[in-house]
Amino acid sequence: MIGLQFACEIEGRMNGHAKNMHLKKSMKSIATLLSFLLLMAVHSTRMVGASRNQPCRKTLQRTFKLAKVVQSEASELFIIYKASQGEGSEFLCTAPVNNIPDPNISGLEASERISSIYTHLQSFIPHLKRVYEQQTDLQLPTSPMLSKLLGVSANSRNLALSINDFYHRAFPNLPLPEPAGGPTTLPPPLNVFQQKVYGCMVLKTYKEFTSNVSKEFKSFRGKVCRRRMKTNALF
Repeated sequence: MIGLQFACEIEGRMNGHAKNMHLKKSMKSIATLLSFLLLMAVHSTRMVGASRNQPCRKTLQRTFKLAKVVQSEASELFIIYKASQGEGSEFLCTAPVNNIPDPNISGLEASERISSIYTHLQSFIPHLKRVYEQQTDLQLPTSPMLSKLLGVSANSRNLALSINDFYHRAFPNLPLPEPAGGPTTLPPPLNVFQQKVYGCMVLKTYKEFTSNVSKEFKSFRGKVCRRRMKTNALF
């Protein structure tokens, strides 16, 4: 009887050991499966974040290229404008002119700086239009300066649309403000010399502004859209 009891105890211990081994294997398999599922979830989240972020990067790249085009055209336009104004053109941009938008970009966060670019650009466009209207009375219809000015104005409007698109993709929860202070203030009727001075200062300031815009959008590349993708990947 003792031998039988001992054998039963041995068998029970062996069965318990086998059950423990089976339980450990099951727990290990479950842990491995959970780890795999977690990795798949993280990978899927990153892929979703990357796919959602792709339009943001494409829009940023398109906006940066267009900003470079406008910068180049604005620089060329300024040179052509001065050459088309006759004698004394070198002194035209030395006189002060009021109500021309500031070429500097303000804001600490990327969203604030893009907003500043957009509102400044919207303020410059009416001034470019006024310069064109004034110069049509002072230049021949075939003047290359007039056609260049039209091209810069058109691309500037396209740039404003592209910036608007990019901003809403990069910051979908932040509204893009319109220019503060109501409609852009344009100058009253001016004599010929004053018109030349006004046009020179508008185009000089706009050239500086477009240079600043290109630098800003270059700094946004690899930062704005990528930061959103990393944030998405954490969830």
